[in-house]
Amino acid sequence: MTKPVQGPDSKPARRTVLGAAVLSTAALGTATVAATPSAAASPVVLPAAAHDGRQHHGGGAYRALPHPTVIAHRGASGYRPEHTIGAYRLALDMGAHIIEQDVVPTRDGHLVCRHENDITGTTDVAEHVEFADRRTTKSIDGTRLTGWFTEDFTLAELKTLRAKERIPRNRPDNTLYDGRWPIPTLDEVLRWANDEGRRRGRPVWLHIETKHPTHFRQLGLGLEERLARLLRRHGRDGRNAPVFLQSFEPDSMRRMARLVSAPRVVLLSGPTSRPWDFVVGGDPRTVADLVKPEGLAWLASFAQGIGPTLDLVIPKGANGELGEPTALVRDAHRRGLVVHPYTLRNENVFLPADFRRDAAGVPGGTADGYGDVFGAYRRYFATGIDGIFTDHPDTGLLAADAYRDGRRPGGVR
Repeated sequence: MTKPVQGPDSKPARRTVLGAAVLSTAALGTATVAATPSAAASPVVLPAAAHDGRQHHGGGAYRALPHPTVIAHRGASGYRPEHTIGAYRLALDMGAHIIEQDVVPTRDGHLVCRHENDITGTTDVAEHVEFADRRTTKSIDGTRLTGWFTEDFTLAELKTLRAKERIPRNRPDNTLYDGRWPIPTLDEVLRWANDEGRRRGRPVWLHIETKHPTHFRQLGLGLEERLARLLRRHGRDGRNAPVFLQSFEPDSMRRMARLVSAPRVVLLSGPTSRPWDFVVGGDPRTVADLVKPEGLAWLASFAQGIGPTLDLVIPKGANGELGEPTALVRDAHRRGLVVHPYTLRNENVFLPADFRRDAAGVPGGTADGYGDVFGAYRRYFATGIDGIFTDHPDTGLLAADAYRDGRRPGGVR
C-alpha cells in the first residue's frame, strides 16, 4: 500500500517521492518541464518531420527556464546507474528541467558519457578477461589512479561493456539495473534528446561537461572541437540552444566560446583548489580568487554562469552544520552570471549534519536513510541560486514547487 505523499517539512519515503513525481509528470501529459508561468507561456512545438533541432529550438533561452531550475545530476542517478539512457529517461519522465552529461573520449576519438575516464567503478570492465591487460595506472590531473580508462578503448570495445551502479553500498536498490544499459555516446544522447523533444513538444535541455580537457588535449584527444562538431550537427550550437556547456577548467569554456555560442558555465570546487589548466599553465589563482568580484568579472567575460560546490554558497561549520550564506550568489548575479551549484542528494551521508534524520524525523539516522532534504533545499533556494544539481530530480522538483509557492501570496509557507 502506497503511503500518502508527505509535505515538504517531513522526511519522504524513497518510493513515495519517486511515485509522486512520476504521477505529477503524467498528469501534465507529455510536458517535461514543470508547469510554471515561464515554462507554460510559450510552448515550443517541434515538427515530427524535422531531421535535427536547428530551426526548432527557438525560444529556449536559458533565462526563461523555471526558477529554481532542477538539473538531473548524471540523470536520475539516485535511482538508476548514472549516465545511462535509463537514468536520463527517468529524469525526463520525472520532469527534470535539465539533464546532465559528462563527456570523455575513446581512443578513436568518440565522445562517450561517463563521469570519469576511469570506468572501473561504473562498468563491468573488470569482468571482461579480454581487457585484463588494459588495467593500468595513470596520473589524472595530478592524482594517481589504477583501473581501466576510456582513452585506451575503441568505441566498439566500450560498447561491449555494460553500466553498473557506482556506489552500491549507498544505493543497493540501484544494482537491480546493473548490466541493463551500455555506455551511451554523446551523439546518441543528442539524437535521443532531439527525438524526445519532438515527441513531447518542447526542447529537452542538457548540461554537458568536458572532463579533464587539458589531460585529453595533451593526449591529442581535444574535447572542445569534437563537442562543437556534435553540437552543430544536432543544432545545439546557438546562443538560444537548449544546452549548457560546463567545465572545471576555465580555458575549456574559453575555447568553447570561440567555437559555438551556446551558454557556458565554469564549475568551481573548494576555495583552496586550482583548476588543472591553471596548474599546467602556471596561473597562481585559486577558486577563492575566482569567487571574488574581480574573478567573477573575468569569468563573465566568456561564460554565462558558474557551478560552485554548495559549500561556496553556504559553508559548513566544524560540526558539519550549515553556517551563513556567502556573498557569492549576489556577486555573481551582479555580473550577470547564473548560479547552478552542485550536488544535493537525499541520503543523510550527503546532507549537512543539521538535516540528517531517522525514519521518525529524529536528528541523526542511518547514513543511507533519507534526511530532511526539503529543509536543506529551502536553505539553499533562499540564497537566490538559479538552479541546483541533484541525484533525485523528483525530490528537487517538489522542493522547487514548495519554494515557489511559499513566495506567492496565499502559498504554502
